[in-house]
Amino acid sequence: MLWRLSAFIRRCITSSSSRHCKKDSLFTIHPNVKEALADHRPVVALESTIITHGMPYPLNLSTAKEVEAIVRAEGAIPATIGIIEGRIHVGLSSDELDFLAQSKTALKVSRRDLPYVISKGLSGGTTVSGTMIVAHKAGIPVFVTGGIGGVHRDGENSLDVSADLTELGRTPIAVVSAGVKSILDIGRTLEFLETQGVCVATYGDSKSFPAFFSRQSGFTSPYVVSSPQEAADLIASTLSLGLKSGLLLAVPIPEGHAATGQLIEDAIQAAVTEASSKGVTGRDVTPFILQRVNELTKGKSLQANIGLIHNNAKVGSRIACALSKRKEKNGGNFRGDSKTQKSMAQRMDSKAGSDMIVIGGINVDFIAKGTTKKLVFGQTNPGSVCQSFGGVGRNIADCLSRLGYKPLFISAIGKDSHSDGVLNYCKHMNTSAIARLQDQRTATYCAVITESGELSLGLGDMDIHQQIQEQYVSQFKDQLASASLVVLDGNIPVSTIDYVCRIAKKHAVPVWFEPTDADKACKPFLSESWKALSYTSPNLAELCTMNQTLDLPTPTELPRSLEDVLGCVPALCRPLLEHLQCVVVTLGSLGVLVCGEHEAGTVNLQPRKQNRQKGRLCAVHYPALAVSSKETVNVSGAGDSFAGAMMVGILQGMETDSCVRMGLLAARTSLLSPHPIDPSLTADVIHPDKSHSQPWSKPTCVWIED
Repeated sequence: MLWRLSAFIRRCITSSSSRHCKKDSLFTIHPNVKEALADHRPVVALESTIITHGMPYPLNLSTAKEVEAIVRAEGAIPATIGIIEGRIHVGLSSDELDFLAQSKTALKVSRRDLPYVISKGLSGGTTVSGTMIVAHKAGIPVFVTGGIGGVHRDGENSLDVSADLTELGRTPIAVVSAGVKSILDIGRTLEFLETQGVCVATYGDSKSFPAFFSRQSGFTSPYVVSSPQEAADLIASTLSLGLKSGLLLAVPIPEGHAATGQLIEDAIQAAVTEASSKGVTGRDVTPFILQRVNELTKGKSLQANIGLIHNNAKVGSRIACALSKRKEKNGGNFRGDSKTQKSMAQRMDSKAGSDMIVIGGINVDFIAKGTTKKLVFGQTNPGSVCQSFGGVGRNIADCLSRLGYKPLFISAIGKDSHSDGVLNYCKHMNTSAIARLQDQRTATYCAVITESGELSLGLGDMDIHQQIQEQYVSQFKDQLASASLVVLDGNIPVSTIDYVCRIAKKHAVPVWFEPTDADKACKPFLSESWKALSYTSPNLAELCTMNQTLDLPTPTELPRSLEDVLGCVPALCRPLLEHLQCVVVTLGSLGVLVCGEHEAGTVNLQPRKQNRQKGRLCAVHYPALAVSSKETVNVSGAGDSFAGAMMVGILQGMETDSCVRMGLLAARTSLLSPHPIDPSLTADVIHPDKSHSQPWSKPTCVWIED
């Protein structure tokens, strides 16, 4: 399997300079955060302007570490968000925190600033607005900060309104803060939030809206929540409704620090007057006033600031934990019993989701990657070894589950030391059809790869895949007959493939065959079963195997140039397209070739009822994306991510260009992740218009001659 996916990288991802890759791959998610998101454990997003602009060094660094420690102590994982040399980091290491804390050139990064900072390779601390955007894209629903921005005093004349407010109106994140900074016009800020459709609630037993340093501002919140569970219910309801707006939870400063509130308020008034007289405006106002207030109060405001941030972290973490438990109780949904909770993909297709079926293998993968250019056999080589959970069928089912679909996954594992770990890792998937077999070993695979990601040696213990037999699969005959799509990987026995294809043909169910490698690509073509397939996604070697099994001529050497590919590969696909809807051929650095029936300048991917095409056949070539070998972490899931994402696009009825580009983007996220399927994979991450910073190359269409 890994040989195939390592080859996929050579086929579909071109190498490039690190600079280009930096522009194309914008996110780096800390391994601890990735693991927590994958396991559905609570994660709390934290901003970084408090590090870069809010406090002097080293107090800023110690405060940041204290806040992260509080989050961990409450049972959640902290994800401090910042930008380092043009890359967005979700979760920072100790060294990265120190870098931002000591940086003299770090910028303050809001929504407006993100494109510039990234394009120039600069570093910065994300504001409330910037952090909300990143947290939402990473799939983190709870964000803790000190206080949000708002309408500045005299804002009705200056129109100086913080981007935090408009972001709350368009990004569905729960922001836990000490209310609105008291240097602002709180009344107008609350009015603006109402206009933006932002739900505001005070956390505690009073509706009084807090003013950062003070527990009372003279204004009231529309609502109040008195416990983490109530707050979690409110967040879940907001997310369940599919609203695009966020939620503001205002947490009053602890009583012990509120005693100095009046002293601080007097200092604020003096600092505001001084800022006005000195002509301080815009984004410089808040840091100036906070610094002057700290000086006027002889450090008491800074201590109060730290106290409320600590308290917010504690409250926010408890809310995140309560939200995680609530979601787990409802089977991964915020309201599992509500029809309105379907994902956008499920709403677009009434057959999408749980009526999909994937049949294939599960592996426990051990990936050993050398750190030298060449590996020397017969001796110990320096490198790293990591464990992950793979298998072509499992990977595709995982990918589909993370993109809003939850197919029934039919497979087999042993009753051994690996099986519990597999099921625990896959708990976000529908694993009810995985057989646990006594006296059988869960499939394992060990791969040794070079520094550049090429496979040097692979060893597999996969005999258990032969236990996914017709007799077991036949238990799910009714589900197979009514499925919206059935996916088969080449690991399962030929007899099982034949059985599923008979059911699919009888009930006009589309089937996608993922060959897994050149040796297994022949399986459906050993009989008439291949005529029941709708889609397949071979590489060139696997495509040749398919043709050879049908006693059709194949080239003695695989084509290498794009000109040779376009002159040869469509002819190899032509006989398969007598019955298949589409053949997707992966071509390495040359990209992807999609072959099928022509419609409106491209290939029609939508499932059809009749066997033969009525229109002319064509092949559409898509150039490859670019990922540098240095950034490649794992090569064991790129091909499966590509296939899974493309399936989602097809079931959503998306255009062919979008389907293929979603696949390429999903493959890239896999390469950058230690897991075969990136735990942070979401529909937004692979949205062709949202997640690709470079213009898409135009595909090329050629005719397939009869």
